[in-house]
Amino acid sequence: MILCQISDLHIKRKGALAYGRVDTAGFLARCLERIRALRPLPDAVVITGDLVDRGDAEEYAHLRELLAALPMPHYLLVGNHDSRQALRAAFPDHAYLGSADGFVQYAADLGPCRLVALDTQDPPHSGGRLCEARLRWLEQELERADRQPVILAMHHPPFVTGIGHMDAIGLPAADCARLGAVVARHPNIERVLCGHLHRPIQHRFAGTLASTCPSPAHQVALDIRPDAPAAYRMEPPAFQIHAWLPGTGLVSHLVPVDESPGPYPFFHQDGQLID
Repeated sequence: MILCQISDLHIKRKGALAYGRVDTAGFLARCLERIRALRPLPDAVVITGDLVDRGDAEEYAHLRELLAALPMPHYLLVGNHDSRQALRAAFPDHAYLGSADGFVQYAADLGPCRLVALDTQDPPHSGGRLCEARLRWLEQELERADRQPVILAMHHPPFVTGIGHMDAIGLPAADCARLGAVVARHPNIERVLCGHLHRPIQHRFAGTLASTCPSPAHQVALDIRPDAPAAYRMEPPAFQIHAWLPGTGLVSHLVPVDESPGPYPFFHQDGQLID
């Protein structure tokens, strides 16, 4: 099973640029083309929030047109830039979006693994929350999964990253601790996949590995200071691949969107190393 993760698309209305500079739709189109060129093709794609930039209907309509290029199922999560209501209206065929209690959270089987998507949105705030209702739902879904390998997906990461202005709009420490207590009770959670940070970051969390995914467009500037200014860079866009390998488990790869020269062989046809 191969799961592709993309995150923080920030799609605008047609013709609009994010921050007056970033053609997020153009970047996403390139990313989707790269995903379609992968061999083997991923079995599914999970998009960990901030699907659009302002949460309006025109942006979601634009997003839907772009995602139509994907030949495999794709699962959508909400981030702090999203609107649950507008998302559901734009993707009525994605029945999983109409989850219990009004949150956008659900579970889906992906081959031997089970994807569990958790809603961390706290409108109108940019930071996230995990209330008792959401954590109770998560506990129930994890109990249903029993010993099945679980991939837990959410927008806000449950750890401090060191990038001050992003940590200020992350999950509260108390919510991270409560989530950690739930996760620790379920060692079958293979990964906690997150977005929000526009960077690839990894952290050991509650007995498993939590990570954030880069954006297919702009990245948050790497500045590990408590008073880091809010800024972005046009660093290389990327996404992640999470492959379930029999006898090994889940293995994750960072994939640049832009093609590079190659592949070149290590060996001549006679088996001798090229030197």
